Amino acid sequence: MNNKHQRTLKAVFDTPTRSGIDWSDIEKLFLAAGCERIEGAGSRVKFVKDGRIASFHRPHPDRHAKRYQVEDARRYFRLLGIEP
Repeated sequence: MNNKHQRTLKAVFDTPTRSGIDWSDIEKLFLAAGCERIEGAGSRVKFVKDGRIASFHRPHPDRHAKRYQVEDARRYFRLLGIEP
């Protein structure tokens, strides 16, 4: 992971949970962590790594992740054993 990925990971794990993180940065972080992206219908997207699957809806019309989306991403990173 590069420095931008590290900053995004830290932001995902900030307490209290931050909103306003660009969803595209979180997606790039999943990919940098070795996840495979599977596009679904509409705004749905799944990430898979080591048989562990996480399903998300991309935020729209805004590009920033909502708090619950950041918390879901945090839970998935923890499941994968990835923390800052």
